[in-house]
Amino acid sequence: MLPPELPPLPALTRAEAEFVDAYLEVVDLLGRINPARTTHTYGALRAAQALVGRAAALKDALTLMHIRGENEVYTQTLTEALRVLDGERRTNRLTMPPVSTS
Repeated sequence: MLPPELPPLPALTRAEAEFVDAYLEVVDLLGRINPARTTHTYGALRAAQALVGRAAALKDALTLMHIRGENEVYTQTLTEALRVLDGERRTNRLTMPPVSTS
C-alpha cells in the first residue's frame, strides 16, 4: 500500500521558496544542537558549524524578497508550505522533551 499523497505546495515566488527552505534547514540544525535532545557533542558541533552558512542563506532569501518589493510575508501561504514540508515535526525538535514520570 502506498503512503497518502502529500498536498501540493502552494504557489510561492522563488525567494519565498528559498526563505522556507533555508528556514527549515536552520530549524533542522538547531534541533540537532538542542542540548535537551542531542546525545553527542560532535554532531552538535557539526550542526553549529553548518548553521552559519544556512543562516546566511536565510538572510539572503529575505534580502532578495525585500529588494524585489516582496515586503509582506504571507503567513497563511508560508504556513501551508511549512506544513507540507513537515515543518511541525521539524520544529518540535526545538522544544523541550516531555517530562519523564519514571
